[in-house]
Amino acid sequence: MVVLGVILIGIIAGVMSGLFGIGGGLIIVPALIAFLRLGILQANATSLAAMLLPVGILGVINYYKAGFIHVRDALWVSVGLIAGSFLGAELALSLQVGMLSKFYAAFLFYIAISYFFSRASGSQTKNETTLETSMPAQSFWLFIIVGVLAGVIAGLFGKGGGLVIVPVLVRFFRYNPKAASATSLAALLPPVGLPSVIVYFENGYLNLTYAALMACGIVVGTFFGSKAAIKLPVDSFKKVYAIFLVAVAVYLIFEAR
Repeated sequence: MVVLGVILIGIIAGVMSGLFGIGGGLIIVPALIAFLRLGILQANATSLAAMLLPVGILGVINYYKAGFIHVRDALWVSVGLIAGSFLGAELALSLQVGMLSKFYAAFLFYIAISYFFSRASGSQTKNETTLETSMPAQSFWLFIIVGVLAGVIAGLFGKGGGLVIVPVLVRFFRYNPKAASATSLAALLPPVGLPSVIVYFENGYLNLTYAALMACGIVVGTFFGSKAAIKLPVDSFKKVYAIFLVAVAVYLIFEAR
């Protein structure tokens, strides 16, 4: 029963990853804490390990065929993610677990609020990717900096960092949201969380069995999530997801008391 539950968590995380380019950890970590009673550091480590393999490959292929991925930008963001993930894991180990839970709950509240008031991007068409073709070329250092910031968040909270990458690409690099999600998912395809996983593993927090099972689920879920993102509006789905985040954040606050 536990095995099926872990795989199901992976599938749901993969769907979310394919839809929003977030890497899936924002589903995995709260689910492991709430349903399997893992500590936050164990959940962080297991989430990051589950995403080490190219579990988003099917989603990336779907987005690439639809013309939404900026390959060069994704590669530079990946470089920054590798550096930032190590720092994030070190910070997580130096904080008290209760304090980390509260920080994570606050972060979930922030993301939930932004999802409640954001517009859907799923209804945009492939032709809208041409909006970025007139943009001036951005320095690769800017994309590396985005990756470092996202990597710190990934290492600190066990996420893939997409919740930093996507809004930054939209707000400051004038990406349309669907292209931002696609490029984020491509940036997370290499094993960018490896430094964090090593840090967590050396300190005894990694559950390899759960990570492997969830990786299988993520592969399947990402395929269907990316297909849905390309074809369908996602506004109502994002709001349901935001409600889930609020519920998990409240749970974490009371659990840390």
